[in-house]
Amino acid sequence: MFDFDTVIDRRAIPDEKWARYAGRDILPMWVADMDFATAQPILDALHARIDQKVFGYAGPWQSLIDTVVQSIERDHDWRIDPDWLVWLPGVVTGFNVACAIAGEPGDGVLTATPVYPPFLHAPANTGRTLQTVALVEDENHWAWDWDAVDAAIDARTRMLLLCNPHNPVGRVFTRDELTALAERAEQHDLIICSDDIHCGLVLDGTHTPIAALNESIARRSITLMAPSKTWNIAPLYAGFAIIPDATLRKRYQRAMHGLIPYPNVLGLVATEAAYRDGAPWRRALIDYLRGNRERVVDTIAAIPGLRTTRPEATYLAWIDCRDAGLTDSAAFFEEHGVGLSDGRHFGAPPGFVRLNFGCPRETLDEGLRRMAAAVAAC
Repeated sequence: MFDFDTVIDRRAIPDEKWARYAGRDILPMWVADMDFATAQPILDALHARIDQKVFGYAGPWQSLIDTVVQSIERDHDWRIDPDWLVWLPGVVTGFNVACAIAGEPGDGVLTATPVYPPFLHAPANTGRTLQTVALVEDENHWAWDWDAVDAAIDARTRMLLLCNPHNPVGRVFTRDELTALAERAEQHDLIICSDDIHCGLVLDGTHTPIAALNESIARRSITLMAPSKTWNIAPLYAGFAIIPDATLRKRYQRAMHGLIPYPNVLGLVATEAAYRDGAPWRRALIDYLRGNRERVVDTIAAIPGLRTTRPEATYLAWIDCRDAGLTDSAAFFEEHGVGLSDGRHFGAPPGFVRLNFGCPRETLDEGLRRMAAAVAAC
């Protein structure tokens, strides 16, 4: 029913992913932007709204709100109250606002590295202090070092900034791991801001929002979601925060006031269509991504000096190139025709890259072939 194999020529479109390498024979496999056509129900909804010919100012309407509430219960077994929703133009905006209410200027925001680069800049954007703890690789699996977490939390720490599912290592944190984090948040009176933007792209396991653990954790939590990564519509700019505690929610809204714009009206239209009618497309996408993941895992395992773990979610693979002696691995592969994300931007040591496998198999196979040939030739 769904075609993920057709290669769409994006070189004529002035978008960030493909324009970076305009005029060069480099396959862009870096930014988290899939190369698949948008799901037809979303396109149909957008066409219908455009055909009305007048856009008008519009906030979230009742059918949109109802659809979001129902989809979160359906997909994540979490019943939320519509009043908990705070609408945003995107998740990055959402966690920057969260940092703005994390104590006072100079107070600490703790996050785990490697991590999506805007996490590393958000605290300083609002005068807070970035604190980090490194995830550790244990038996082909990225995990928390609980002793290091405990050591990283100090008297300055006011917020835990969580990425779940995790970008770039692809973990879907278990209920036990989330409970351990929640216990530390309660012990040290921390707000938890959890970026769950990839929660619709779980390949193995089950995603649990940390706020869904219990009412006590919900009261100190800000959960950020959007349809943007799952349905590949990030440039339409629509997302939301789920903030169960009324006092925390009001603080958050005050920090937004006059600074944060409303979501794009077409983004809201796309959001309703995605959550209401996009499930069949999403299921087919996940099956396709599982196949792509196995191609990546198998190929990387066969390239001397490279290794990766099997991502449990997202369409991103985190690759360790250090044993191949590639300290500037992103530049090396770019020279050989593959554009990857440099792991140093994620707070990792030199030698890591992130690969986006959200693309047709023809593109993926060619990118992996180029990587293998590059390492073999060096």
